[in-house]
Amino acid sequence: MEKPYTADKDRYNKMEYRRTGNSGLLLPALSLGLWHNFGHVDNYDNGRKVIQKAFDLGITHFDLANNYGPPPGSAEENFGKILRDGFNAYRDEIIISSKAGYGMWSGPYGEWGSRKYMIASCDQSLKRMGLEYVDIFYSHRPDPNTPIGETMTALDHLVRQGKALYVGISNYNPQETKEAVKVLKSLGTPCIIHQAKYSMFHREPENGLLNVLEDEQIGCITFSPLAQGLLTNRYLNGIPKDSRAAKSSSPFLSKTDLSSHVLTKIKALNTIANKRDQSLAQMAIAWLLKDDRITSVLIGASSVEQLDSNVGAIAAGGFSENEIILIEQILNS
Repeated sequence: MEKPYTADKDRYNKMEYRRTGNSGLLLPALSLGLWHNFGHVDNYDNGRKVIQKAFDLGITHFDLANNYGPPPGSAEENFGKILRDGFNAYRDEIIISSKAGYGMWSGPYGEWGSRKYMIASCDQSLKRMGLEYVDIFYSHRPDPNTPIGETMTALDHLVRQGKALYVGISNYNPQETKEAVKVLKSLGTPCIIHQAKYSMFHREPENGLLNVLEDEQIGCITFSPLAQGLLTNRYLNGIPKDSRAAKSSSPFLSKTDLSSHVLTKIKALNTIANKRDQSLAQMAIAWLLKDDRITSVLIGASSVEQLDSNVGAIAAGGFSENEIILIEQILNS
């Protein structure tokens, strides 16, 4: 019979913690995202072991959304089961986030940013996880047909109901971010964090968003730091048959994303990573963390071994000026 889980007593000495904007909330430099690998189609025991290992490594933040799975909702259901299987003993030591914005159920009230959808979605997420509250609740994407004020007022309402401690936004452009922040500030429920797609290969946040967040003293947590696996050793020798890029049905990565030009960049970046005694994935994560405006980087993991490897990103330290120059030359080539 498997022993009940007991967290590593040394866990907080293994991780760096960063302040989220000007709030009182500290987040680990690396957070665990449950977008993939934790749905009903995945192995439950493996997912439980990954989450427990993450906590043992000092990762205190677990990021979900209503539609994570597959099927949608199942990641929250499995996470709730993990909590009930003994992890709930550490509830006051972990940060749980969820989001609403993408399609979750049929009909006119099952996606986007209406007050009806946002509040109903949070209630459903809490029920799936067996929680009274989440630590952070996000608007997952802006709604072009709903006033930002309505969506932000819904977030404020959830805080006042005690269903969320903090609120954030995700996938908002710089102007939308300014509008959302202004509304939330006027309501007395500040936006403390923005979740943005950011990597060496996707640098859109550098075109104004990071400056807005810095000016407004809001934290930034990044997702897809490995560019759907491109910034790993997986594609150094071409496209493996079982890879995401090889599957014509994959909505996230295709063979066209891995051109000979991109492959040349990957190999050049890997050479620098090797000189730093890091894997390419570790260097890609560390590259994001070199910016003080980044509060945390969301990593995924399909196994304890992959998690261990990714967490190794914080061990090598910063980048020399020459390394930064060389990386920029590669990325801009």
